[in-house]
Amino acid sequence: MNEPINWVVAYPEIFLLVMTCVISLVDVSVKSRLRDTTYLLTLLTLGVVAYLQGASAATGETLVGFSGMVVADPMGQWLKCFAALAMFATLVYGRRYAGDRDMLARGGEMFALALYALLGMFVMISGSNFLVIYLGLELLTLSSYALVALRRDNEQAIEAAMKYFVLGALASGFLLYGLSLVYGATASLDLAEVMQAIAGGEETLRGSPQVLTLGLVFVVAGLAFKLGVVPFHMWVPDVYHGAPTAVTLMIGGAPKLAAFAILIRLLVEGLAPLAVDWQQMLAVLAVASLLIGNLAAIAQSNLKRMLAFSTIAQMGFMLLGLLAGVVATGNGLDSNNAANAYGSSMFYVVTYVLTTLGTFGVILLLSRSGFESDQVSDLAGLNQRSPLYAAVMAVCMFSLAGVPPLVGFYAKLSVLQALLASSQPVYIGLAVFAVLMSLIGAFYYLRLVKVMYFDAPSQSTPISAGLDARSVLSLNGALVLLLGIVPGGLMAVCAQAIASLLA
Repeated sequence: MNEPINWVVAYPEIFLLVMTCVISLVDVSVKSRLRDTTYLLTLLTLGVVAYLQGASAATGETLVGFSGMVVADPMGQWLKCFAALAMFATLVYGRRYAGDRDMLARGGEMFALALYALLGMFVMISGSNFLVIYLGLELLTLSSYALVALRRDNEQAIEAAMKYFVLGALASGFLLYGLSLVYGATASLDLAEVMQAIAGGEETLRGSPQVLTLGLVFVVAGLAFKLGVVPFHMWVPDVYHGAPTAVTLMIGGAPKLAAFAILIRLLVEGLAPLAVDWQQMLAVLAVASLLIGNLAAIAQSNLKRMLAFSTIAQMGFMLLGLLAGVVATGNGLDSNNAANAYGSSMFYVVTYVLTTLGTFGVILLLSRSGFESDQVSDLAGLNQRSPLYAAVMAVCMFSLAGVPPLVGFYAKLSVLQALLASSQPVYIGLAVFAVLMSLIGAFYYLRLVKVMYFDAPSQSTPISAGLDARSVLSLNGALVLLLGIVPGGLMAVCAQAIASLLA
């Protein structure tokens, strides 16, 4: 491999790492309560990284470097661009919240840890080798553990961090054990070589097929935990509730893009010949997540716990798109439908993250020193206090519920169309089930709209936010609406990115 190609493949990640170190050093001399200089440098870094990734993705080229362990393809570059923008919005929404809770008083660790977490996502998304993917995953999770525990004087946050750490370590062990079994069966850590070894049958395998199947089970279990789907969802409501709200958004936003990427890398690029096996497991995970996530969310009065169970259900819906490209013959992939199916899942997860940013953005901007706006009742009469915030939250709730013409409707529709396009009775049954679960989910989303517009205000405290937060929130809400009216551009980007991956 030509050495300069190595640097070209990874130069956005190298730039991000260098700037993270620079920002950490500069922060030592920053004295302002809200770490103004650190904040501006971080946003500048994220903006540049997003531009670099977007510009590279627009070329449509796929580059491979570091002896085939790292790949820069359109799917990965678009996901990294969106992840950087999501982290940008998260820090804009969360800075004042963090400052009011003394999370920035001792230093700008939150900004540095957020950038390290983003770097971990980038490494995960670019990984074409088991070790690289796992390295990125651990960088992300270790940074996330520290972020959840950033409020060291808050018992709830410390408890959430401990639960997250213990269960996260268990899930990482599952994934690592599964990858080691796959390595034992195929004698390779490279995704392309693993796929070739499995596709060749027992003649090309170095180990028992039963070992390979057992490894697949552990890999899917580890991935399911990272997505937060049933029955590996136990950490999601507790961590969402206990973590500082700004950190909850860091966990529930951009990392979903990276989780989708490693699903595609491991299951489609590496374990596609076993698609009939992992299809059945994903189907069970999707059905259980849609059922339990939606039913549990109805009973919640805490806003963050409700959104946590909503996330479980939304990730279950996204998994349905991954099933639609799988058939029971050949190498497990329906070439006519795979690009459309995986493209619909990518579109779904991108729009979900966009909507989640707007939802938590409103919650963060409504919170103030000594008050967490994390109860459904805290949104009572919001329209009378701030029509802008109420409108953005309503748009996001309607989108999550799948109400046209918002982007969430087209995300759900694209997944359902991918299921129906297969013309298989099982997929049609899954589509009907998903629609029924969406109707149940609409109840708790629309309940928030009713509380904001028809209940009497529970408080009259003025709502204040900086120009940067108001501007980003307005743009966030406008994009949820605009991408629903004209979804074709983003849909085309996702479809082309997946098509180039499968080519």
